[in-house]
Amino acid sequence: MRKNYFRILLRILGIMFLLFLAVNFGINFWLKSKLPGYIENNSDYKISYHSLDVDLGTGNIYATGISVNNKNAENQNVIRLQGTVDTLSVSRLGIYDALFRKRINSSNLLLKNPNLNIILAKPIDDKTGKKRNPVVFENLKISSGTIQIFKHTKQKFLSVQDLNLEVENLQMTEEAVENKLPVVFDRYDINGRNFFFRPDNLYAVTTEYITTKDGKMNLKEFALTPLLSYANFRKFYPSKRNLYAFKTSEMQFKDIELNGNKIRLANAEFDDPELKIYTTNVKPPATKKVFNYVVNMEEVLMNNAKISILKPAGTPLLNVENISLNINKFLMNGDTSKQPLPFQYADFNISGKNIGFSSETENVKIAAMALTPKSAELSSFSIKPTVSKSDKTLLDLTAQKVKLQINELKFVENRLKLNVQNVLINSVNGKIITGTNKNKKKPDFKSIYFPLTVKNLSLKNSNLTVDKGNNPLIFKDLNATVQQVEMNSSTIKNPVPFKTGFYSVTTRNFSYGTKFYNLSASLLKFGKNGVQISNFALKPKVSRAQFIRMIPTEKDLYDVKADLVTLNGNWDFLSPQKFLNASQLTLNGMNANIFRSKIPKDDLTEKPLYSKLLRSIKFPVYIQNTDIKNSLLVYEEDTKKSDGPGKLTFNNFNMNVKNLNSGKMAGKATQIPININCLFMNASPMNVKWSLDTASMTDNFSISGNIADLPASRVNPFIEPYLKIRATGLISDLIFSFKGNNRGLNGTLNMKHKDLRVSILKPTGEKDKVLSAVANIFVKTDSGTYPDSVPVENVQRDPTKSFFNLFWKGIELGLKKTLIGKNVENTEKTVKTTVENTKAALEQNKTDLKETKQELKEKVQQTKENMKEKGIFRNLFRKKSEN
Repeated sequence: MRKNYFRILLRILGIMFLLFLAVNFGINFWLKSKLPGYIENNSDYKISYHSLDVDLGTGNIYATGISVNNKNAENQNVIRLQGTVDTLSVSRLGIYDALFRKRINSSNLLLKNPNLNIILAKPIDDKTGKKRNPVVFENLKISSGTIQIFKHTKQKFLSVQDLNLEVENLQMTEEAVENKLPVVFDRYDINGRNFFFRPDNLYAVTTEYITTKDGKMNLKEFALTPLLSYANFRKFYPSKRNLYAFKTSEMQFKDIELNGNKIRLANAEFDDPELKIYTTNVKPPATKKVFNYVVNMEEVLMNNAKISILKPAGTPLLNVENISLNINKFLMNGDTSKQPLPFQYADFNISGKNIGFSSETENVKIAAMALTPKSAELSSFSIKPTVSKSDKTLLDLTAQKVKLQINELKFVENRLKLNVQNVLINSVNGKIITGTNKNKKKPDFKSIYFPLTVKNLSLKNSNLTVDKGNNPLIFKDLNATVQQVEMNSSTIKNPVPFKTGFYSVTTRNFSYGTKFYNLSASLLKFGKNGVQISNFALKPKVSRAQFIRMIPTEKDLYDVKADLVTLNGNWDFLSPQKFLNASQLTLNGMNANIFRSKIPKDDLTEKPLYSKLLRSIKFPVYIQNTDIKNSLLVYEEDTKKSDGPGKLTFNNFNMNVKNLNSGKMAGKATQIPININCLFMNASPMNVKWSLDTASMTDNFSISGNIADLPASRVNPFIEPYLKIRATGLISDLIFSFKGNNRGLNGTLNMKHKDLRVSILKPTGEKDKVLSAVANIFVKTDSGTYPDSVPVENVQRDPTKSFFNLFWKGIELGLKKTLIGKNVENTEKTVKTTVENTKAALEQNKTDLKETKQELKEKVQQTKENMKEKGIFRNLFRKKSEN
């Protein structure tokens, strides 16, 4: 029984096998004779072939001598094919899917010597259109192929000759062409020549040869070429900002992986690449178009690259030669494309030569450059202005080297985040030309991610000039160090938008020009805790005569020198909380000349006293001790009537000031004691004690002192030129003591003198004996052994005059009371009346004498004439001769 079942099963299997062979034979026979007609009747194509072998069991197809054409060459809804294939081999074709689902799904596809033109179907509407059936090949192999692919508009999309291609897991759909990558595959091996790819109407990509070996793709003479001229680009694409052109002699990629919208390369290397960018005046759009691809490259190399960016006028904006670039872990996607730097990296190394950049007003050149994420170095840097004047600051500089050591450099939230360890700028020479625009806009720091920090900044061996027209600021042999520079959201609100820690600046042969002065120093050191100035000089740029003509009202002209100026303490002038807190200020070997002319009109503006002047400083100032040592102070003054300026000299001048302050530093004394000692007129010891208080709103002060052993003749250089008075005698001691405020002063004056006489001078400089005698009648020539002090009371201050005008008025009143008595006003009137009467009498005597001489002369002449008429002389001589 069992044997019968087994025999029946064998017969059934045999019959089925025979049927399968018959069907397979029948179908092969049918395919060979009927398939072309069936395809023509049931598809959009016409196909012919020389031979065909189909295995239904495996799905394998083998055909030779194939030609293919579309029945309707104008149907844009299907892929249009035209061409020939010498040999076609398909493995494991899904015949059911191909016949009934119209879906191409195969394990392997081999094409030998294909010569095909492919026109892609028209893209579908994502909202209403039906998705097209994809073409899926696990493996594709093409040998010796010539293929051209066109878009549905018959515009060439891609072409290649002598193509040898092996691709694993290839997929291509119409959707991929429009929105993603045109092809997707896992592994490839390709060789070909005259490759052409046109992604859009603006550019074409070409390469002469493309080869692969060991997973590395190599392209020879690769180029991205614009299809339009620059003029037509601006005409037909008015909203686009840039036009690009790129070429390279050789380009290599390793391990290419294409998947959906992802492109991954292990390595990309470019030899002798040249990039040219043509710019326009179009402003960049407010929002960028979404970048749909993900580009991931392990390493990008560029060797001997050239980059050129051209302005709309065709002139260079940027030009770079001999650039070498190495970027590790390059990533560009939709997120990074929105950043100012549209890609990310793990590391990079860039070096180049002959770099040039041009702005609207300046040209920049760099002989060599080297950049990494951790460092930057520029060699032989120069920047030159292209215009003579601008409302912006212009730079005319050269630098031997600029070097940066960087802790962090990246973009965060579309802003630059920068943390620099060290900056070295070496041998900067040239000038900075300040702009003419007075209404400068505040800088915009929106592109910076705060805080921006620089730990150490060094400027070495430099020579700089800040050009302000006629007022240059010159730094020679300039060296500077600044530490802990920080810019943050608070500091940018200040005039100086950053803060610093320690800093030190040193320069030699420093000079600065103003309208009237040249300021200079052989050495200037300025730091956070100290200042040193050697051979300081403040010299007038104009003569005294020129100065007088240039000023509208009275003004002092200074000529100051100092051997050494030092300041020790700490201060901050950059932040809103400015302050100066110094322990010691010293001026040694100062020689100061102050000249004032009374020829210009009086300056009628209010002159604050020194306590108010100090109080007007808007930030805390406190200097614990100030010393002026071994100095000379000269004051000169002239008037319209003076014969040259009068002169006062203070030799061996020494001054000590305690607690010099602005009254704004908490916990510091506001009382300012001042001690002065010197030789007045280089002859007489002079001592002064002066005190003022910045906390006093009425500007209270006191000043006292004495002058000893002063020959009166020593003051002649001051009083003689314009008072026409000469003094003789001796002032043994002059003691004064005053107290006052912003309304006036009171006090006492005591003078001990001997043989004090005055001489009133004629315009010729000779002594007028008569007037001198009259004046000396009222002057006390001797004070006696113990002279009394005279009161100096109710001396009113003229607010348009300085403190020293008030002080001199007190001295003057005391001298008058000492020399001509306490009833000064009446005595002055008497002296004045007597002198005027004497002058008038002398003038009258001169007139009378002149008239008498003239009358006598006329009478003598008349007598001579009368005698001549009467013959008196003739008769007289005749009588003598007769005798």
